[in-house]
Parts: sequence; structure tokens; C-alpha cells
Amino acid sequence: MTGNGGNSQDNTRVSTGLPGLDDVLDGLRIGDNVVWRINDLDDYRRFVTPFIESAASAGRRIIYLRFGQHPPLVLAKANIHIENVDALDGFEAFTGRVWRLIEEHGRGAFYVCDCLSDLLNAWATDAMVGNFFRVVCPFLFELDTVAWFALYPDRHSHTTLDRIRQTTQVMVDVHRLGNDVQIQPIKAWCRQSPTMFLPHRERNGRFVPVTDSSDATRLQAGLELAQLNRQPLLDYWDRLFLQVASALETDDEEQSADILNRVLNVLISRDPRMLDLAKRYLSLESLLAIRARMIGSGYIGGKATGMLIARSILLTNQPDIWQENLEPHDSSYLGSDAYYAFLVHNGLWPAIMRQRSTDGYFTEAVQLQQNILKGSFPPEIRTELARLLDHYGQYPILVRSSSLQEDGFGNAFAGKYDSVFLVNQGAPELRLTALEDAIRQVYASTMSEDALVYRKQRGLDQREEPMALLIQRVNGRFHGRYYLPDAAGVGVSRNTFAWDTDMDPTAGMVRLVMGLGTRAVDRIEGDHACVMALDYPNRQPFRNLDESYRFSQHLLDVLDLWEGKLATRPLSLLVEEVSDLPLGHLGEVDRAASRRAEELGLPAPVWRLTFKPLVRNSRFVSRLSNLLQTLETGYQHPVDVEFTLHLNNDGEPTFNLVQCRPLATIGETMAAEIPAEISTRELLFRTSGNFMGGNINLRIQRVIRVNAAVYNRLNVSQRYEVARLVGEQVRHSDDTTMLIGPGRWGTSSPELGVPVRFADIAGVAVLVEVAEMEGDMVPDLSYGSHFFQDLVETGIAYVALFPNGPNCIYQPERLPGTAHNPHATPEQALQIFDLHTNPLQLTGDVVSQRLVCYFPP
Repeated sequence: MTGNGGNSQDNTRVSTGLPGLDDVLDGLRIGDNVVWRINDLDDYRRFVTPFIESAASAGRRIIYLRFGQHPPLVLAKANIHIENVDALDGFEAFTGRVWRLIEEHGRGAFYVCDCLSDLLNAWATDAMVGNFFRVVCPFLFELDTVAWFALYPDRHSHTTLDRIRQTTQVMVDVHRLGNDVQIQPIKAWCRQSPTMFLPHRERNGRFVPVTDSSDATRLQAGLELAQLNRQPLLDYWDRLFLQVASALETDDEEQSADILNRVLNVLISRDPRMLDLAKRYLSLESLLAIRARMIGSGYIGGKATGMLIARSILLTNQPDIWQENLEPHDSSYLGSDAYYAFLVHNGLWPAIMRQRSTDGYFTEAVQLQQNILKGSFPPEIRTELARLLDHYGQYPILVRSSSLQEDGFGNAFAGKYDSVFLVNQGAPELRLTALEDAIRQVYASTMSEDALVYRKQRGLDQREEPMALLIQRVNGRFHGRYYLPDAAGVGVSRNTFAWDTDMDPTAGMVRLVMGLGTRAVDRIEGDHACVMALDYPNRQPFRNLDESYRFSQHLLDVLDLWEGKLATRPLSLLVEEVSDLPLGHLGEVDRAASRRAEELGLPAPVWRLTFKPLVRNSRFVSRLSNLLQTLETGYQHPVDVEFTLHLNNDGEPTFNLVQCRPLATIGETMAAEIPAEISTRELLFRTSGNFMGGNINLRIQRVIRVNAAVYNRLNVSQRYEVARLVGEQVRHSDDTTMLIGPGRWGTSSPELGVPVRFADIAGVAVLVEVAEMEGDMVPDLSYGSHFFQDLVETGIAYVALFPNGPNCIYQPERLPGTAHNPHATPEQALQIFDLHTNPLQLTGDVVSQRLVCYFPP
């Protein structure tokens, strides 16, 4: 904004309270924002007092926005309202609070604000002071206000000063040289005189222009001499890191601890538990290394923080192992301030304020998401993004969300925000365009329904959640047209889904795939990751070899350099196209299938990804066990990690740690006693293993069941309608509800289960997946996936039932009123059972791995 706002200019004059100053500025206009650039707060106070007295005598309503650490400028009086606003809550909370105060006070109010430079003490980021002003100034202008601000120009960068000057209507410099105080208007929108922009000395209540060039030159020379001992105009953020470098050159432990704490609070986190970890494992040297790889300012976000702290824990506590077995990270960070700068740059702050309201939380998000996808980047950000691409050359990169709350204790946001793979091929300008598109996509995902529901459920909908980005070189190798890591996985230090009574939950577990790790963190449609308990890596939850092969990985996620995107390819196709895949270290030849293929003239041999050679011939299991237990000890909490593996010629892996977060766990409950005898007519289901949630003791008041026989006769659109009806039923009930359905809940393939979104079923207490419909719909024991992370965080117990197995009984006909229905409609597929008068009892024992659901006699 350059002052021409949105509505027509009101020519009504407003006095500064000093007639001589009114003469210099030709008075103030309604809508004016006035910025005083000062070196001494008393110089601002000197002009504030007469302005307030004049406005009060004219009957104006005056609002004093109090946020500075300096003594108050104004005392409460009849016409003066003091509004205290805490800047320590962060940019969004502060700016949002000021915005709403301006809305509440409405048109025609006059404002006096504390010194803007004091915001640096709270935010440590100069750019955000400019962004705050760019948000608030136009809003004040639209509401026909007059507002006064002050700042110390030597504490801000040229960029920030220029943006404030471009946005405001009036700017005045106050120069002090000893007792000689002069004012010099720098900007006065829509007014002009031959001497307006000259320095002015006060003489007997009048401000007289310095028309003698000799006097003006002497004054300027004196001011420049006084500035010699001051720091040059650097961003406050840069000066903060200069202090980090200075602290490293001294032996002053107190100074080092102080600057470490200051930087951690504005770079790493506000969460006391994460800050405690950071204080123990991030040094001043590591903070400078982060700064060297960072674009912009602000937080690097939870995902980046978790990765860096985890690496430091391993290298600090187990250096003999991890100096050799942990690959150096090659990550960059786009600071959280860049997200806010993007919103302000594209004029989206009013939409953000509407979306943050109760009524607009969901309704405004759709349009806001679309506008984010169309936004442009500030020039200084684009320049740095181009340099970042120079660093990575043409290696593929991954643009990952790393919001402030993400991957913290209790709020993983698993899968709620987007991550985008870029093949990073082609001319530099094309690669920059692709990178900008990816960043916009991640920014826009903050407005997705899943993310909004997640935040609201956890009471985070009104908390600041700026989006930083973690940009990583994709670990892997070029294989002709494809690029992929040798293997990838998700490891958890606590196996709360132990399917065998011999397994120790504290030994941990891994979900392992060949290729990109997307197939390890997401529930795989029509395919399966390899699930290993680390104390029994060769013991899998299958009944025979055929089932083991059937429920193994057949599809790989890769980066297709020719098509320029993430692609899924069958292993059989890749084996034909690529000769140097590390199959001998990750899989085995299925000899029977290979013989059949040869007889049919099909390509052979046929490989199965069992990962047994990796377990048998390398130190993978012992290394991963060490990694998980070392991180759990460091975090003092179970952890969940994502990693890739790089295999040498002998099949020995080195680890690239991609992500680490506290593992969400359903709190242990008191073990409930399972009755020794339960009659068949009382039993709904019984299973050994295949459940998650620890010790379970629940009274079920309501059951929602999708009838597999009816569901099987529905077409695809009707199955999506069933998913919608399920969500509707769940959202409109506060009962303790158990949801039972065929195959996989949350699948995107309706032939494999019910395609609900997690937001649709987040209110249930128990989720049951049943292997029904002739084996086509099979539960996916995908612990470690984003879907399961949601279950655990929300406190939803999970059960997988295999009615044809030896350790499972399932009797849905025991539910009251269950009957065969010949009609195949979405409404008939959904069965609702109200059990308030005779609730079900669900009891699970984590030690014996037994679970039973029955009607108590």
C-alpha cells in the first residue's frame, strides 16, 4: 500500500496538537498512519502528549496499544482505553489480537502505539515487524482512524524500513544532536510544500525550516559522527547470530547459556519439553550451522527440530557406532516467518482473520486454500530459493512440512500436512517454478479439512501454527530413468502391536519397504510393507509361506525422472528395466513361482521382498535397535523414526535419519480381568493378538457396522456414500462407539474397505477391521503408518479380526436385530445398534495378548 487505500480520502483535518507542526505537515488527515523514527523515546513522548490532549478535547476515542517494555506513554483517562497485548505469544497471535481490537473499536478511533522496535525483543525477527505494519496500517486506514507509531531506525534493516515507509501515510524523522532537536518529514501523502521535507528547528512553538544548506550540512555531519559507534543497519535476526558467533569466541559460560536460550526460543520451539531436549543436545555451533542453511527467519519447525535433535542424541551418546553408520544430513530450512511474509505479500491476512473466527474456521478455509495456491513469493525469498537449488544441483529433493506444533509431544500431525517430492530436473528456471509450486502446496495444506479437524480436536485451532519447511536431498541412487533409496522404513521403540506372546513391546518394531519411504508411512492400497518385531525379526503374523508372499510388498514408490514425478512401479517391471537393484540384499527368489513363470514364458526369476537377507547377513536389526533405544533414552519417551538405508556392496546399511518424533501412545490402563468362561451366545468376538491400545477396558454403548455382504454388492460411488453416512453417524453422537467394517478403514480404494477420512471417524472409541468378502478385504497391520498414528493420538483402540484364523471368533449375528437384507443400497449396508440398555464389554490384556468383546450376563 502506498497510501491510496481502499476508500476515498476524507479531507477533514486532524490536529497533531502542535499548531506549528500542523503548519509543517499541512495537518493530519483521517486515515493517516504516522510513523516517528526516533533515537530517544522521550522525543516520541513529547509529540504524543499534545496529540492525545488535542484528540481528547475534540471528543475522540483514543486507544493506547500497550506492548512495549518501556514505561507507558499514556495514562488511562476518560477518553483513553489502554489495551495490553502480549507480543510473546508470537506474530500471529499478536497481530490477530490487534486486528480484532481494531474491529471491536470500529471506525473513527484514534490510536497511539508503543515503539515497534520493542517487538524485536519478543520475535527476534525484523521482517515480521514490517509485516505487522503492512497488515495493520491498511486496516486502520480503511476504518478512518489516525494512528501513531514509533521505531528506532538503527535497529531495523533497510528492507523493513522501506516497507514501513511504503505502507504508511506520514513518516517523520526526529534528529537529536545534544540539545538541538529537529524534525524532518520524510513522507506526507497527498500534501506538498516547497519546504515541507526540509529539517525543521523548533522556535517558540513554531517549526522553522532549515533553509541554509550550510546549517543542514553541519547538522548531518554531526549526526553521522554520532552514528559511527552504532551497529550498521542489519536485520535484528542477523545481529542475534553475530552474538552467537561472538559467544563462541569467549569462555564466558553464562553469556553462552544466555544467548543459547534466546536463540532456541525463537528458532527451535516454545514447547518446554522440546526446549529442554534442545538445550541438552543443540550447541551454539549447531545453531550457526542451522542459520547457514536457512532461508528467512523464525522457527525451523517441529519436523526439522526433531531430526536435528535425534541426530545429535545419536552422535553424542553413541559416537563409536553412529559416526560411521549415520549419513550426514543435507537439509535446508525455510523459516516460519517466510510463511507469514507470503500471506502478507499476497494480501491474505484479512482472509486469515476470517478463517480464525468460529464461524469461518471451516467455511473460509476452502477459498483461502485456493488463494494460497495462486500466491507469489516476495522477491528476497525467490532469490534465496534459486540459490538453494544451485546447492542441490539436479539431485531430487523433498519439500516437507515442518510446522511449529508438528512432531511435538502429543501432537505429531502425522500425514496432516503435505510433503512433495521434486525430481529437480531441467533448466534452473523450471526447477525454481516447481519448487515454488511445491511450497505453495505445503502452505495450502494448512487449510485442508483433515488438518483443521486435527487442530480443533486438540484445542490448537486458536494457537499459532506457522508453517516452516524442511527441504532435504532425497537419499538414494540413480537407476536409469528412476531414482530411489535402497530401502526405507518407520521404526518405533515400543511395539504396542505385538502379535505373539513371546514378543517384548520394549524391543521395538519396524515397517520396512524397498524404494521411497512413502509406502512405509502410509497404508498401502493393495500392497503391504514388511512388519518386523525387532526381538523376533523372522517371526511374521502370517499362517504360511503363501500368505507371507501374498501380504508382502509388490509395488515400489520411485521418482520417475522421465515423467518428472513420484510414481508407483511393480517390482516385476523394475527388475526387467533396472539391472542394478539391490535385490540380493533385500529379497529372495520364489523358486516355485520362478518355475511357473519359465513354463509360461514369463520373465524369471521371481523375487519376493522378504528382507530376510538384510536381517540374516547384516547388522541392520542390531543397529536399528540401538538407534531406537538410544533415542528413547535421550527423549525420555518412546519414539517414532523415519529413515532410509544405503547399502554397501556387502549389504551393510548406513542410516539416513529423516524424521524423529515422540511416539504417541494410548496411556496404560488398569488391566481388566477377562472372564474364564463366556458363553457363545454372549460373545461378539474373541482374538489372540492383532489388537492395539494396551490394556483395554471399555463399555460400548453403540455399534456402527458396515455389513460386508451388502457392501460387496455396491458400486464405487455407493461405497463412497457409505463412507459419508458413517461420518455423519459418528459426528452426531457422543456415545462410546465401536466401528466395525470389512477390510481397511480409511482406504482410498473402495474395493479394499470403506474409504472414510480419518476426520470422519475420529470420534469413535474402537475401530474394528474384519477380513471378510472372500479374502478381498483384509485388515492391514500397518502400525507406524500415519493412519495408525492418528488412532493412537486420538486414543482409539484398534482390532483386526481374521474369522477364518485359528485364534479368532467373530459372531456379528449376536448384535440385536441383525438380519439378512436383500437390498443393496448404502443405507442398507449401514447397521446402527443402540446398546445403552445392554452395553458390550471390551476387555484386552496386553500381556497375554487376548481380547474379548461380549455382553456381560
